[in-house]
Amino acid sequence: MEKGAPNVSIYQEIGLKRVVNASGRVTVLGVSTFSDQVAEAARKGGQSYVVIEDLMTRAGELISEHTGAEASCPTSCASASIALTTAALVSRGRYTDMMRLPDSTGLANEIVLQKGHSINYGAPVPTMIRLGGGVPVEAGQANEVHPEDIEESITDKTAALLYVKSHHCVQKGMVSIEEMRDIAHAHGLPFMMDCAAEEDFRKYIALGADVVCYSGAKALEATTSGFVTGRRDIIENVQKQYHGIGRAMKVGKEQIVGLLAALDQYDSRDHDAEVAANVEKVDWLVDAVNAIDGLRAEKIQDEAGRAIFRCRVTFDPACPSKLTMEQVNEQLRGGDPIIWARTEFLNLGKIDFDPRPMGEGDKELIAKRLREIVEA
Repeated sequence: MEKGAPNVSIYQEIGLKRVVNASGRVTVLGVSTFSDQVAEAARKGGQSYVVIEDLMTRAGELISEHTGAEASCPTSCASASIALTTAALVSRGRYTDMMRLPDSTGLANEIVLQKGHSINYGAPVPTMIRLGGGVPVEAGQANEVHPEDIEESITDKTAALLYVKSHHCVQKGMVSIEEMRDIAHAHGLPFMMDCAAEEDFRKYIALGADVVCYSGAKALEATTSGFVTGRRDIIENVQKQYHGIGRAMKVGKEQIVGLLAALDQYDSRDHDAEVAANVEKVDWLVDAVNAIDGLRAEKIQDEAGRAIFRCRVTFDPACPSKLTMEQVNEQLRGGDPIIWARTEFLNLGKIDFDPRPMGEGDKELIAKRLREIVEA
């Protein structure tokens, strides 16, 4: 989909600065922009009435056609998916237990996850578990987890095992998806996955996950939304949570139909062409930054192995700078328009630029601003 930005956005009309998103599909910038097809679906959905329970059920059926799972349920976002799934696994559909969540005293409420997966993606994964009445149990060490760590964390209080698939996680020394799945199933426990930003909506169900949580606004570029997909008994209990804690996380009718439109569109998108176009942007930016005295740039791949490539910028060690990369980032964000880069490795003197959300002229503006900052 073309990412050409309008000259003046609605946000500029109310007095806010234009933003050049060079960070990716991140919540702090509104995640993504959606197509006219998705916008039109959301508009139509917002202008009509529907029995929400019926819409949730029908939407779940349609989502499952894209995931291959027995059942699915739309949510307001991936974070809500984690909380609602936890609530479903802890309450097991029992009405009185569901009504007192997040108080889960006396229930099997422990969710086992690897310590290297206990991340903050903008909010902590353990917080979402607790919102659903779960008690997070971190197995192993931050940089090393063995199957025995997970096995020995399982008790009669364990409700499920959770695997977090994210670039934020420690990528080395962790127990694999398959190993964790097998441990869960050997103990008769559900295997849950958080795959918020993943781009393959069938893969993890096919691998044997019992329930998987996705974002709608990230890879799909849908309305602000998410969904849970998996075993029918678990999904039925997820949907029940909308009569309990899910009331605070309800998903609007316009969000749901926007999500469905994005799923339909996703299957017809040329993903290889999108990757190629983004690589072309990265290559251009790498060359442009390498032409700036004092800076060095290289093409890197996403830490979680997705087909996402970015431009990483560091200082040239042969040309000592009076600036720190923190100061460069402050100037990028302090300008007009705001240029918002990825800063996960800022403390190591590295700043990354993600091409996917960039509109026409954005990469040229980034190179120009970097040159102005280092040459000032």
